[in-house]
Amino acid sequence: LKSVIILYRTTMDPHSSAQDVHRCDLCETAIVHSYCDFCHVNLCKPCVVDHISGGYEKHKIVPFQDRRSTLIYPKCETHSHKSCKFQCEDCNNIYVCSSCIASEQHVRHKFVEITEVYKTKKEVIKKDTEDLENHLFPTYEEIALHLENQLADLDGGYEKLTNTMSKQGEQWHREIDIVINKMKTEISEIKVKHIDILKKHLDEIKQIQSLMKQTLLALKEIEKSTEVAHSIEYSSKIQEFSKLPPKVQVSQPTFIPKPIDREKLHSLFGQITPLATATEENDLSLNQPTISVRELLDEPELVATIQTEYKKLRSVTCLNDGMLWTNGMTNDIKCFIAGSLLQTMKAKSGERPSDIAVDGDGDLLYSDRKTGTVNKVNNGQTEEPIRLQGWEPGKLCVTSTCDLLVTMYSDDKTQSKVVRYSGSTEKQTIQFDDEGNPLYSVNAKIKFIKDNRNHDICVADWAAGAVAVVNHDGKLRWRYTGHPSVSKNKPFKPFGITTDSQSRILTADENNHCIHIVDQNGQFLRYIDNCDLKNPSGLCMDNDDNFFVCEFYRGNVKKIKYLK
Repeated sequence: LKSVIILYRTTMDPHSSAQDVHRCDLCETAIVHSYCDFCHVNLCKPCVVDHISGGYEKHKIVPFQDRRSTLIYPKCETHSHKSCKFQCEDCNNIYVCSSCIASEQHVRHKFVEITEVYKTKKEVIKKDTEDLENHLFPTYEEIALHLENQLADLDGGYEKLTNTMSKQGEQWHREIDIVINKMKTEISEIKVKHIDILKKHLDEIKQIQSLMKQTLLALKEIEKSTEVAHSIEYSSKIQEFSKLPPKVQVSQPTFIPKPIDREKLHSLFGQITPLATATEENDLSLNQPTISVRELLDEPELVATIQTEYKKLRSVTCLNDGMLWTNGMTNDIKCFIAGSLLQTMKAKSGERPSDIAVDGDGDLLYSDRKTGTVNKVNNGQTEEPIRLQGWEPGKLCVTSTCDLLVTMYSDDKTQSKVVRYSGSTEKQTIQFDDEGNPLYSVNAKIKFIKDNRNHDICVADWAAGAVAVVNHDGKLRWRYTGHPSVSKNKPFKPFGITTDSQSRILTADENNHCIHIVDQNGQFLRYIDNCDLKNPSGLCMDNDDNFFVCEFYRGNVKKIKYLK
């Protein structure tokens, strides 16, 4: 406390100078000359005598520049006049003095010098201080800032949620108005038909009435006439007029409203996903830099469009060197850099590759269904590190641990699985869940694959209409089957898939012309449905979270910024 007061006084005193920052703690005016290493007190020359007047042996006076250089040893509990400079290893490292060492109590015991223990602990303290200052505290600050930002963004996020619901309501109102107007038009058309029927019948009645009037006039003339012939030749029409025309009964249409089923209406209108709270192990490696949290942009931005000239573009893959490898429905594999075509190579078999990938050395990999191989192109030479028997290779993924994941299908089209390779050695097969059921569909070959930062394996299973995610051991964690939306009303058929540095999963929904973004636990976050996306297919992400999307029919690769 005295040191804090002195520092405060020194800092705030306008008469203090750079050379006059340390003053005597006793008189508080004179410039400091000495230091008591036991009492931790600044002393000027005159005050040294006053300070040690209570007993010299209780103090250790050193020059001020040598302050805190004297080790203060603990007092011996047995011999109070001595200091302990050793620890006894045989007695749970208790402090002992020289008299203790010579006593019978510690005969043949092992001792260690306190100075050595002190130096070792000082190193530990120094390292802990550095870790706290440089790693742990900044990490907690970052976590706290992230949580504060989340709290600050809550109002905006929930407002967007309610706005989305309001827009859904407006769209429903528009659809209901359309239905009502259509039914009103239908009623108007029925009314016209009703009028036509009644008018036609009315015209027939009026025509008969006109004939009756003419007959009456003729009868009255004959009745007045004395000419015999007219009366004799008269033929009665009463029987003819007595046959009344059929009575036309036209019933007016009615509207039968269906009862409102609120529960069904609620499910049709949409779904609010529950509040998902997941707690994960958040280990910090003090030797590695921490990864900052990157939030999603409110509106993703189109950065660049690369025209590949493919008529049907399926896959794209990349590293961090700016090079993009692409393939489509031909045997051409094209490499682009900065949007320009760098080279074109052809698959060795002449068939189109099922998929392409780039390994950690920057070498191109491609799977070939015709030869049943996974090929590696190294310095222009094609090798076949993996050759399958009875199985056909599909999509590829080079993992963060430099393993290779391959989706494959049996030749008899009855099985599908994921196999992990290290080099050309098979390490793991993922095919069934805990109950022995197939994890993946067998009636289609479109199963793009990508691993996550948490080592989950994510498969976009087109035929199943789901993204299946298993952990590193191949145990099913969850399935994502799409997100209900009025505007995204075509069946969810996931195509390409990739993951980012935050373990988010992005998958292409070709039918609905959008990208689904879900978190590592399968919770839907949002769509990327702007940037004029049409039929997205293959996806990839480099290590800097640059996101690339193939457009199947247009043959474009679009670079999209979706993170802040």
